[in-house]
Amino acid sequence: RRDPQQLTKSLIPHSITAEHGTMSPTSTVGLNTGLRALRSVANLRSSSLPEGAAKTAAAYLSGAPSGGKHSLPDLPYDYNALEPVISSETMTIHHTKHHNTYVTNLNASLEKLDAAVSSGDVGSILSLEGALRFNGGGHLNHALFWENLAPKGSAASELKDGALKDALVESFCGADEMKKQMSASSVAVQGSGWGWLGYNPKTMRLEIATRPNQDPLQPTTGLVPLLGIDVWEHAYYVDYRNVRPDYVNAVWDVVNWDVVEKRYLAAKGE
Repeated sequence: RRDPQQLTKSLIPHSITAEHGTMSPTSTVGLNTGLRALRSVANLRSSSLPEGAAKTAAAYLSGAPSGGKHSLPDLPYDYNALEPVISSETMTIHHTKHHNTYVTNLNASLEKLDAAVSSGDVGSILSLEGALRFNGGGHLNHALFWENLAPKGSAASELKDGALKDALVESFCGADEMKKQMSASSVAVQGSGWGWLGYNPKTMRLEIATRPNQDPLQPTTGLVPLLGIDVWEHAYYVDYRNVRPDYVNAVWDVVNWDVVEKRYLAAKGE
């Protein structure tokens, strides 16, 4: 199973991240579907494709996950482990249907991109960027989200004294105030999207942000994702119907604070 933190580097091309300064061209090893894609990347060096299209395609195709295609990650717990906050039915549908659809569509889009690069079809290359970003972002966001969660009452669901707790005090005057602000921001997302707690490497402080649809946090804001709340309706409708505030307030009981702190320390380089 791939580390979700590494997916940020492998799923989002340099053309999307460059303006935010979050990745160098050599670190944006992107998506591909196997050896054919690698040959396509090699051909791009001498192709007549416009520079922008060539760079975007090369970024997506230049690196391969193990096995050549992206796959649905296993959950680190059983589907019923988060009850009563999130039901087994919701977790099963969310993971095996919604997340799996992003993975399936991502791989299908990469097949099309590979073919478009091989044939020099600039129009098709450019038209695929939206699907790659949406489905790549959906795969990345959910891979991060599953690891953000832990059974209610478990040791991991307790925010312990340490570096993360100290950072929450410094940035928000404490965890309770952070939860209040992040809950309000997440509930206020129009339509579908995500609420995030992220680390700003420039200010070295924690920040709250929201992103629409499946836009990934780091490539679009420069913030390193530490904790995400999925506020697409499919994440909570079975259990909370359309009452998003009830879901957002309840999800704090199943946050895996150990993972959040691990991501925080990694973001700081510790």
